[in-house]
Amino acid sequence: MSQAHLAYESRVNLGSYYTPPEIVNIAWKMIEPYLRSQTTVIDSACGYGDFLKNCGQSITIGCDIDETAISVAKKNNDEVRFFQTNALCDVSRAKFGIPQQSDLIVVGNPPYNDKTSLIRHSIKDVNFAIDEDIASRDLGISFLRSYNKLEADLICVLHPLSYLIKPTNFRHLKAFTANYRLVDGLLISSSEFPESAKHTSFPIVLALYQRNTQGMAYNFIRSFRFRIADKSGFCLGDFDYITGYVDKYPKKKRPISVEGNSHHSENDDSLFFWTMRDINALKRNRTFVESYSANTIVIDKRKLDYYAYVDVFKRNLHRLPFYFGNCDVLIDNDLFRQYKPSFISDTVSHHPFLKKHFQLKPIEEQQAASGLDTYFKLLFGEHHL
Repeated sequence: MSQAHLAYESRVNLGSYYTPPEIVNIAWKMIEPYLRSQTTVIDSACGYGDFLKNCGQSITIGCDIDETAISVAKKNNDEVRFFQTNALCDVSRAKFGIPQQSDLIVVGNPPYNDKTSLIRHSIKDVNFAIDEDIASRDLGISFLRSYNKLEADLICVLHPLSYLIKPTNFRHLKAFTANYRLVDGLLISSSEFPESAKHTSFPIVLALYQRNTQGMAYNFIRSFRFRIADKSGFCLGDFDYITGYVDKYPKKKRPISVEGNSHHSENDDSLFFWTMRDINALKRNRTFVESYSANTIVIDKRKLDYYAYVDVFKRNLHRLPFYFGNCDVLIDNDLFRQYKPSFISDTVSHHPFLKKHFQLKPIEEQQAASGLDTYFKLLFGEHHL
């Protein structure tokens, strides 16, 4: 049920969003083979208790920081133990009355709220206590760390796919990934959650983790095949990415113009490109820009062809499904070389000031469009929309 008692700002900061029942059912199908009579199941951010159900002899626990949500959840299910408390503070099994020897399964849709994200940044205000050893800029990462602190045997929760596939985020999960291994992962679009779909949709994974002393390194995630409805799956390692060919971010030091000033003058022949974070950021941002700023890359002109590639890639993002949203721009370098005239022609047609910087002669618009269509169908394969 939608947590209608919360104002929009509170929903953002508490991460309280309605989970469709079909997703809840899939989560329970994933954990059912692991349920035993002595198993304890907990949702430590349960809201109205959508993920909680009577699972036979097992003990079921619901917890939430929101007193009203817990009050509603109690009315919905009288066979669940409920705690109105902050699940990220003083984390321990004893806090919830869970025996140390009991098998513990975590299930649910914990909050994720990156305090550094620009989206809805003006209303973000996480003002509750979090144990120092699990604190993070993102609530979702703090919750995953809390499950490790509880020594859960199995974890089946929803969280942004970016936690796993972005190397920086993966490093923030070091204590978690040292003790857990991904067993199953179903990709779901954030658009499936109507209350949160106010911006560009992003990939969420319904992830099943099993406690494993071998843990998992980033290479394990790169080769992991995530499940997708009606597809053979999605694997990071199936593709090459633009990261190896261009600079994605500005240099730390502000460049000096030919006149020796700390900005670029009208006489400076430098070319600039907007910072590249991931594909979803590329949807929102510009590519080539005509003036320097703190968010621009000063282009190494030896790599100009690849920046042109990204510019054209942006205009073809409608060909990609949601689950590529947090990936870097994809590329097949050998194939790109074959179709390079099509890319350069398209870029020059949209940015005429670049024409003098390319040696290749632009081709006719229809021929370029045909070349781009062929390239992207070959690059994306079964994922092409």
